[in-house]
Amino acid sequence: MSKSTKQWYASWFNTPYYHILYKDRDYTEAQGFMDNLTNYLNLPAQAKILDLACGKGRHSVYLNSLGYNVTGLDLSEQSIAHAKQYENETLKFNVHDMSKTYPDTFDAVFNLFTSFGYFEDENCNLKTIAAIKEELNEFGFGVIDFMNTNYVIKNLVAEDVKTVEGIDFHQQRYVKNGYIIKDINFEADGEQFEFQERVKAFTLEDFENLFKKAGVHLLDVFGNYKLKKYHPETSDRLILIFK
Repeated sequence: MSKSTKQWYASWFNTPYYHILYKDRDYTEAQGFMDNLTNYLNLPAQAKILDLACGKGRHSVYLNSLGYNVTGLDLSEQSIAHAKQYENETLKFNVHDMSKTYPDTFDAVFNLFTSFGYFEDENCNLKTIAAIKEELNEFGFGVIDFMNTNYVIKNLVAEDVKTVEGIDFHQQRYVKNGYIIKDINFEADGEQFEFQERVKAFTLEDFENLFKKAGVHLLDVFGNYKLKKYHPETSDRLILIFK
C-alpha cells in the first residue's frame, strides 16, 4: 500500500493519477468563467494577473491568450514543469507556496476552482489571504473561487467508483472535524494506491472573518461561473471579490 506521509496536496497533486482522475473537467465552462470575470473586473489591456495554485497552467494559458500578462504559481513541481512548455514573454510559471508573498504586484490575483483551505496548519489560510493582499497593486482585485460548502455537503455522494483510462478510482466522501474529505483508492501499474483530499469547509462567514483579520475588504459575492447572485443553499460556487 502506497500512502504518502507528506501533506496530501503535495503528494497527490504531484502524481499522474490525479490528472487522469480529473481529465474530463469542463474547461469550456472554466474559460467562460475567465471571460465573465475579466469583463466584470474591467481589467486594463495587458493587465498583470497572478494565477495562484495554477496546476498545469491551462487557465493561465487561456488568460494569456486574452492578452494578459500572466504569472502562474503552484506548489507542485511536476505541474509547473509541465506548464513551463507554454511560457512566452508574457506567460511565466514558478514553483511557489501560496501562503508566502510572491515578490511582485498584480492587477488581479486569482485563486480558482477550490484551491484554498488545504493546509494542515490553519494559520496558513490567513497567511494566504495576507499574501494576496501584498501581491495586489493599488488598483488590484483578489478573487477566490471556492465551493459553496452548504450545497456540497447537502449533495455529497458518499461512495462511487469512477473508471478512467482503465483505472477504477474508488471514492468515499464525508465530513469530519470541519473538513470535507474524499478518500481515493485504486490499483495502477501493479501497485495499490491510497490518497486523501481534505478541504476546510469554509462558509461565507468564515471568509468574512479571515478577510477582517487580514485587513482586506469584500466587494462582491457570486454563486456561479456566470456571476449570478449567491444563494447560501442553492449556489454551487462561492466566488469572492476583494481588495
